[in-house]
Amino acid sequence: MPFKTLLTVTGPDQGDDDLKLAAGLCEEIHAHLSVFVLVIASPPSGGEYAAVVSPAWLEERQAEMEMLEKRTSTVSRLLSESAVSADVSFDYPDNAWADEIIGRRARYADLTVLGPDLLASDTLKQKVIEGGLFSSGKPILLVPRSTRATLKPKRVLVAWDAGLEASRAVRESLGILAGAEEVRVAVVDPIEDERHHGAEPGADVAAYLARHGVKVVVDRLPSSNHSIAEVLRQHAIDTDAELMVMGAYGHSRLRERIFGGVTKSVMEGVGLPVLMAR
Repeated sequence: MPFKTLLTVTGPDQGDDDLKLAAGLCEEIHAHLSVFVLVIASPPSGGEYAAVVSPAWLEERQAEMEMLEKRTSTVSRLLSESAVSADVSFDYPDNAWADEIIGRRARYADLTVLGPDLLASDTLKQKVIEGGLFSSGKPILLVPRSTRATLKPKRVLVAWDAGLEASRAVRESLGILAGAEEVRVAVVDPIEDERHHGAEPGADVAAYLARHGVKVVVDRLPSSNHSIAEVLRQHAIDTDAELMVMGAYGHSRLRERIFGGVTKSVMEGVGLPVLMAR
């Protein structure tokens, strides 16, 4: 299924490079661009009741709303000069609800794009990732700095673990995969039984992709005492992949935060754009 609407999120502390990146992707695939301008409200310094009597906090909120208005105006002006079809919306949520509000907005797009500026903003980055993955049912695209973003890649690496999340990522990216010259399905340390990868790891997903016209190759990779994220990163380099497709958060968010996981490691830097779904 082709992507017809891309969403990107921006805040007052970010420049316009992410907007230009998202607009460029929209031009590439003839899609509509939705921009969500967000300022996360500062919490009251002395608790919920202190907000009623704290002039300093009220002044801070007023300043944040002015920042939101200014950033929204700047974004609107930039988009008016662009050739892409676009719309702008904005919100001023409390921190506790920001991810849910982003997720609600993302439900009306096919893909949420996180560019380098957003990925450098720890608070907003986390809210967009969690909102996009857990509250929208749609995929996200992470574009690290110094990488080339494209939704028409020639070479794609699919990280396959036979899980529900990986299956959804493959389904969401079928249009991209079918248009690529080469798709390599990477299976790291596969477990060969009927509850995991089957008797021939990667064969089932390869057959599924081939029926959709995807030119697919299966690579079974040993981890050799390296992390799965490192194995995938190196294989992406070895195969000149322009995009990685993978499922996100096969374990709970809490477990990944405490113990780490493939999703967290990939988000911290794998060296190429990554499309994730859950």
